[in-house]
Amino acid sequence: MLVTGGAGFIASHIVDLLIEQGNHVAILDNFSTGREEFVNSQAVVYKEDILDDQLTNILLDFNPEVIIHHAAQIDVQTSIKRPAFDAQINVVGTIKLLEACKAARVRKIIYASSAAVYGNPIYLPVDERHPIAPLSFYGVSKHTPEHYLEVFSQQFDLDYTILRYANVYGVRQDPKGEGGVVSMFIDKILGLQQPIIYGDGKQTRDFIYVKDVANANIAALNSGSKGTYNISCNLQTTVNDLLLTISLLYNHKGTPIYKEMRSADIIHSCLDNSAARRDLRWEPLYTLKDGLKETCEYYSHHYANG
Repeated sequence: MLVTGGAGFIASHIVDLLIEQGNHVAILDNFSTGREEFVNSQAVVYKEDILDDQLTNILLDFNPEVIIHHAAQIDVQTSIKRPAFDAQINVVGTIKLLEACKAARVRKIIYASSAAVYGNPIYLPVDERHPIAPLSFYGVSKHTPEHYLEVFSQQFDLDYTILRYANVYGVRQDPKGEGGVVSMFIDKILGLQQPIIYGDGKQTRDFIYVKDVANANIAALNSGSKGTYNISCNLQTTVNDLLLTISLLYNHKGTPIYKEMRSADIIHSCLDNSAARRDLRWEPLYTLKDGLKETCEYYSHHYANG
């Protein structure tokens, strides 16, 4: 198995789980956002970029049966400010990876897509048949490779599974840069600062714990052939309620700062996960409270130890 972005937040958990199950695993990461301390010591490491000309040689050298593709530009606001940069990594990078898959005769690729492809929902919960109407260039750049996967599969007999993630949170998420709202709230609380909420906080998200996402990738290794699946909890939580839950875990009594809603932010999001439950035989095991408890404990320990 080869995992792109394997030193990152989500993919490092996937690597750990693959190795725990006895797989021979390599990671490919340029470490622009990935962290050395997240790298499993039993993994083979290729410190390269998916845009690098050495990509095909790396795949020929390691000869993976399956590739799990997480290397990406993941920040919505960066995609708005730098759309060509966003597309170069997410679209062109994926195409180059698919070309390398063809050359190395990879059996299957599992692609990490996003709820951002749907845009503002017409109905809730959003299933995989919902119209595609992204509000950001990030949503566009995550959806476009899905079409390339479909055509590469038709032309070159490459199997694939597409996983569209809801809002992933958990252990190892970086609160700086492309951090999610959970890690950013925790970072502010531990730093004795007021958390920031963009909008009125009544907007909703479907939060899925990172370990549940890792399990979904494992489930897709031999299931979900040529399918697209929402990976979610199928639950709506307001940003205000999310902050309240985190504050209670920390016994934090401060109030947030409310700022103007950012462009390209979706108001409500909730993904129907019934197809993944049926075809991948996967389901989330963590409640939001349990996932947040584990996450808060992780950050408390790391904050206390610098």
